[in-house]
Amino acid sequence: MADRRQLNLNLFILSSGHHEAAWRHPASMPERMFDAGFYIDLARAAEAAAFDAVFLADIPKLDDNIEFNAAGRLDPLITLAAVAGATEHIGLIATASTTYSYPWQLARAFATLDHLSRGRAGWNIVTTDSPAAARNFGLAGNPDAGLRYERAEEYLRAIKALWDSWDDDAVVLDRAAGRYVDPAKIHPPCVDGEHVKVAGALTTPRPPQGYPVLVQAGSSDHGRDFAARHAEAIFTAQQQIGDAQAFYRDIKSKAARLGRNPDHVRILPGLSPFIGSTEEEARRLEQEFNELTNPAFGLVQLKDFAYVDLDDLDLDDVVPIEAFGDAGDVTNNKKSRTQVYADIVRRERPTLRQLLHRLAGARGHRVVAGTPEQIADTMIDWFDHGAADGFNIMPPYLPGGFEVFAETVVPILRERGVFRNEYEGATFRENLGLDRP
Repeated sequence: MADRRQLNLNLFILSSGHHEAAWRHPASMPERMFDAGFYIDLARAAEAAAFDAVFLADIPKLDDNIEFNAAGRLDPLITLAAVAGATEHIGLIATASTTYSYPWQLARAFATLDHLSRGRAGWNIVTTDSPAAARNFGLAGNPDAGLRYERAEEYLRAIKALWDSWDDDAVVLDRAAGRYVDPAKIHPPCVDGEHVKVAGALTTPRPPQGYPVLVQAGSSDHGRDFAARHAEAIFTAQQQIGDAQAFYRDIKSKAARLGRNPDHVRILPGLSPFIGSTEEEARRLEQEFNELTNPAFGLVQLKDFAYVDLDDLDLDDVVPIEAFGDAGDVTNNKKSRTQVYADIVRRERPTLRQLLHRLAGARGHRVVAGTPEQIADTMIDWFDHGAADGFNIMPPYLPGGFEVFAETVVPILRERGVFRNEYEGATFRENLGLDRP
């Protein structure tokens, strides 16, 4: 049992929970969303459960549907800097865009978080598909996916060069000789790419981890290729174990062909669990949340995530698969979330009301309602059958949805030998079993 492969688990913190109606449910705390203590408390709870990391998503725009949902958000890097000082072991993953930020500025920010946390920073790399975000940065429109990923490749090379601009032993701290640093060990990068230009070393020494852990979210063709080249953990949305296995095989084989160790690319699907003492109780809890949904919000979500407009459809009409265009073709994965939604429509033939309820829990990530044992069984089944190296846990409501998971599911995972009792490494990389660059 000592040699049993171990799950990686992250807590994905999103507003008052991942169900779109969580803020309306008395078990959630939307009034604490802009309170540093809310994030600190959740991170401490995840650390007490020996989770690998907490994760904050982001998009640099105000959501169009904020009237119907507690959809505001704090800056992830600043929020996690506050969390760093109140925790000791847990990884801190912040989302930041390669399209709407500058490499020098972002490299220093992540190096700072890595220093302040003593080696626990992670960067969720996104390219941001949002015309509204483009306007926030003074641009007329959002670059297409090809251009965004071309920029991301240059951006990542530049940001690594910036993290490497100080050798590990550049600081000599020789008080007697009066030398703080060896200037020969500082190497200002000169990046002169088509999309990214950088000249000048960082103001901070090399991060404790070398590089923060590199994370990527997305399953499109561009996203998969980028992840296979660079990502050390991949967040993905998969509904069925067969689809998850296909994605897992694809990413691992791509990474191997590029000369990478596939074991150093962790695949972490999202999982949003409704937990009850019986399956019936768990399903009643899920239904409670679904009954609080506002169809107007769900329709906007469909437009934002899947680019599909179903406003003219009655709630009890069956959703036509034709509305999803070529995403109805199982071989297409160009718009990954559109494909997830299309697969649900093709497989289940839901009414619009049923589809909105189906997506309300976690925006296309897998929602499971059951007992702690059933939740653990599902996780271990995916883990043992080549569908996941672990999971992004996405509680439907916070903080209670995570508390019940930590109290009831985590002990079962430990009893079955697939999850640690305590941290073994000093840094996020070490706890993931990753090499230091």
